[in-house]
Amino acid sequence: QVQLVESGGGLVQAGGSLRLSCAASGRTLSGRIMGWFRQTPGKEREFVATVKENSGMTDYIDSVKGRFTISRDNAKNTMFLQMNSLKPEDTATYYCAAGPWYFTRDLSQFGSWGQGTQVTVSS
Repeated sequence: QVQLVESGGGLVQAGGSLRLSCAASGRTLSGRIMGWFRQTPGKEREFVATVKENSGMTDYIDSVKGRFTISRDNAKNTMFLQMNSLKPEDTATYYCAAGPWYFTRDLSQFGSWGQGTQVTVSS
């Protein structure tokens, strides 16, 4: 079992930046992908970005490319999401998740989830 805890959310003005962190504990995540997803009230949870250990390979939803950067510090079992040039439409609860050994955007393939951290971008 993997435990994930997000932090770093908050309120920021449009154009600002936030850095989300996801601390992992429990079963090893070696070789697995980890990802960020987000959800707003009344909408389905959507994929934002994933990163694979060791290879450094990443995948992003088009709307955040060039603005968000996902990374991992394997020594500290922590994943990050650096969010720059934030827009009001980025407002959501952001969740980190641990997934399989292959790249996927399918939420059902991610078995462990954090509790979420709120990001609010004001216009």
